[in-house]
Amino acid sequence: MTSRLAEAFAQARAEDRAALVVYLCAGDPQLALTPRLIVAAAEAGADVIEVGMPFSDPSADGPTIQRASERALRAGTTLAGVLEAIRAARDETDVPIVLFGYYNPILRFGEERLVREANAAGIDGLLVVDLPPELAAPLLAPMQAEGMDFVPLVAPTSTPERVERAASVAGSFLYYVSMTGVTGAKGADLAEAARRARAVREQTGKPVAVGFGVRTAEDVATVAAHADGVVVGSAVVDVIASAVRADDASADDAVRAVRELVGELAAATRR
Repeated sequence: MTSRLAEAFAQARAEDRAALVVYLCAGDPQLALTPRLIVAAAEAGADVIEVGMPFSDPSADGPTIQRASERALRAGTTLAGVLEAIRAARDETDVPIVLFGYYNPILRFGEERLVREANAAGIDGLLVVDLPPELAAPLLAPMQAEGMDFVPLVAPTSTPERVERAASVAGSFLYYVSMTGVTGAKGADLAEAARRARAVREQTGKPVAVGFGVRTAEDVATVAAHADGVVVGSAVVDVIASAVRADDASADDAVRAVRELVGELAAATRR
């Protein structure tokens, strides 16, 4: 059976565009709003939603997502709550959802329990930033049993052998980190990163999405010219934060801001 993630990338390819992957930090600014933001992003054109599990030490994330995690944790967001929020979103959207985060909360929750409950909530895959393929067996085994996708990371420093190792455990796609830095950072040569991502696809036969440093519609267009997918995270988190900081802000303002930005980004994915 083809996964929703695989179908999303195949559909984008059939339409001669890159798949748009949008990141949202669950619980920012409040967990009750997360289902609405997921649905808004999907309706505005996101092909895949990454839902971040807030964590106190998000080592691969820049200041924007670090602050979002801090806000979510201060608001009382838990991993169990994140799963419930995604389950609520599933009542309104079939968009593929990847649970994104770090291994510590998963280990504490329990790998088998997390996979079982994530699958029941309608989550299609997991991306665990700090879990290398060699150490992923306790998570991969239950994921494979549930038919869920594992999304490994590759980077500019990854050797061909390392790329092959990542591809061997990948489900529907690989995530290519555009630079040796953190999310939201500037300075990545996105055109070169997209060309390298295409080379990874040619090597592995799997779709490759490019993330880190992609913020604007222009950035999306640059990556979409060569890569199978493009990931935007910090820019989306920023517009949510800006919307809720206003004195007369409401949840509707955040939802509207996400719709507007994602719509602009989606329009830029066409080649």
